Amino acid sequence: MKALYRRDIGYIDIVWGENDYNNKGYGLKHIIEKHGSDIEELGFKVEDFIPIVVQFGEFNETVSDAGKKVFESKMFRFVVATNFEGRRKQWLLTSFDLRKKPKRNSRA
Repeated sequence: MKALYRRDIGYIDIVWGENDYNNKGYGLKHIIEKHGSDIEELGFKVEDFIPIVVQFGEFNETVSDAGKKVFESKMFRFVVATNFEGRRKQWLLTSFDLRKKPKRNSRA
């Protein structure tokens, strides 16, 4: 379902997706089950948060690649995948509050 639109990348579909017992997954189900309570702590419902971050996130070319486009601000990130089951399709993979994301250790 073409649910969202950005002038710079066009239409973005939302898929229901899946989420497993380790909270690894994709799509709306993953966002709700893994990040829903964090989003609510910010004072938003998931269905309100997603359109806001999609409109106001800045494209991050450094962490994007051919399979995904990453958009973020200081507080959130959302990822748009560029294919689905081998077919070309732009769809919302995930969206979350960056302040809750654990920092990765970098090795020198």
